[in-house]
Parts: sequence; structure tokens; C-alpha cells
Amino acid sequence: MSNGSNINQEALERLARAGSQETGEISVVTSPGARAAAWAIKVKSLSSYNVYNVIAVVLGSAGSVPVEIGQQTKAVNMAEPFLEQGTLDSGTYAIMFRVGERNVFYAPV
Repeated sequence: MSNGSNINQEALERLARAGSQETGEISVVTSPGARAAAWAIKVKSLSSYNVYNVIAVVLGSAGSVPVEIGQQTKAVNMAEPFLEQGTLDSGTYAIMFRVGERNVFYAPV
């Protein structure tokens, strides 16, 4: 039995020496949920403050107009103050992300 434990101890020591010399730093970035969802959108109208009615669009080939799909939804423009009326023009395109229970996008005015 002592011979088997010596072999295991030697293997552990070898792994410990090799592990400290060969391992590098590893970083992992995660987000809540399965993935971060994002869509190309078009601003349709102002709802209130910095909340807008938006619709998802499908981008085609270069030189083609994006095609609206689905139904309108509300999204918050993070580039505008939360306590003032929004001034973003209808027809503006942006990328919308789902953060928690809210849709958000960033479109400077």
C-alpha cells in the first residue's frame, strides 16, 4: 500500500510543479442569462421622457433600405437625460439590447 501512495504523491508533486510553470491567466466574461440579445432597430416615435417606440429591422445588402419586422416595442435611449423630454428624430437607426426586463439603446442626439 505504501508503494501506491508514494506513486500518487509523486504524481501530485509533478502535476503541482508543471501546473505552476505552464498555466497562464484565464479571463472569462459572462452575462446574466444565456446570451446578450441585440437587434437593429428604427425609432418610430417618442413615447415619454427618453422612452421611444421602436421596431426591429433586417439589414439587407449595401445600398438597400432596412426592412421593418415584427411589432413596435418601447426602448430607453441611454444617451438622453432620464428626467427630460427626448429629442431623438424618428427614423434614426440604432442597436437595441435587452438588459434585465428593459430594452435599451444608445443614440446621441
